[in-house]
Amino acid sequence: MLLPIHTQPFSSANLLRSNQPIMTATRRRLVTSLSRGALALLAALSVGSASAQTGKPIRLLVGFPPGGGTDLIARTLAEKLKDELGAAVVVENRPGAGGQIAAQALKAAPADGTTLFLSHDHTISILPLVMAHPGYDPATDFVPVAGLATFVNAFAVSGGNPARSFNEYLAWVKSQAGKGVVGIPAPASTPEFLVKTIGSTFKLDLAAAPYRGGAPMMADMMGNQIPAGVASVPDFIENHKAGKLRVVMVLGKNRQPALPDVPSSSELGLAGFEDTPYYGFFAPAGTPKASIERFSDALAKVLGQPDVRERLTAMGLTVNFMPQQQLAQREHAYTQAWAKIIKSSGFQPK
Repeated sequence: MLLPIHTQPFSSANLLRSNQPIMTATRRRLVTSLSRGALALLAALSVGSASAQTGKPIRLLVGFPPGGGTDLIARTLAEKLKDELGAAVVVENRPGAGGQIAAQALKAAPADGTTLFLSHDHTISILPLVMAHPGYDPATDFVPVAGLATFVNAFAVSGGNPARSFNEYLAWVKSQAGKGVVGIPAPASTPEFLVKTIGSTFKLDLAAAPYRGGAPMMADMMGNQIPAGVASVPDFIENHKAGKLRVVMVLGKNRQPALPDVPSSSELGLAGFEDTPYYGFFAPAGTPKASIERFSDALAKVLGQPDVRERLTAMGLTVNFMPQQQLAQREHAYTQAWAKIIKSSGFQPK
């Protein structure tokens, strides 16, 4: 049974008198509710718009010149990270001193999540072992963010060198007095220690010639200004495939998928280089945990994209996402391994 809404006799006057206040109150509540919702929506849109327009871009510091392996990796990731983070991601090259200049720039940057450093092992693990005063301490000035890959270094000969294999190179150097100059991307680096180890192991008079990164070193190799060089596989891979130089040995126990025909150092009788270097992102100490997690999550998604993995693998990387703690452990283990190698070599920090 339906109960009547109005108990008074029906008339237009009664209808107006009885219903008008009810309709007005309802209308007022409806308008108030809609207004609040609209204001909330407008506020959210305004904040999002302001963030997009005034938010700082994320800087990815790279310690080597454009065109080198680290630079190419950074630019490959920057384009994809931009989509995941919803912000501009800018690669900023700060070449010089084996990444030392970029590391010092990271130390001076605000710890607000807008500046990160893409580095491999040399700047983070090796330089603090071979320099008395590098201008930064990774343990206190930086915080690991996330790792993306491991890789290996390689030995290559210039396009004009007659050697087609590592053993042929050894024979060529023995027959060519004064030709044992080997380019390296930075002084006091793992490539320099490799040159010294090759010289002592195979009784050769080799001299390391340091450059400001892999790109200028390769330019001299392709111009036949130096007969050989040591750098990472990502530095060499494209010019090796193009026939402009030849990688004749990769470091470690195993051959690399990107260079299946090139023997490893273990195969060639050169031990002690089995611990593989890494690539990772680092931020200034004190960077908020939320910023680190946000970037780490974005990197994990980017590395999960098949086209990104394919491109990085083709560069000679073993793609392996490492969250913050895993990268910290990887860095520590690598640093400890090389501390022993450097100490046994008799090298004194300068």
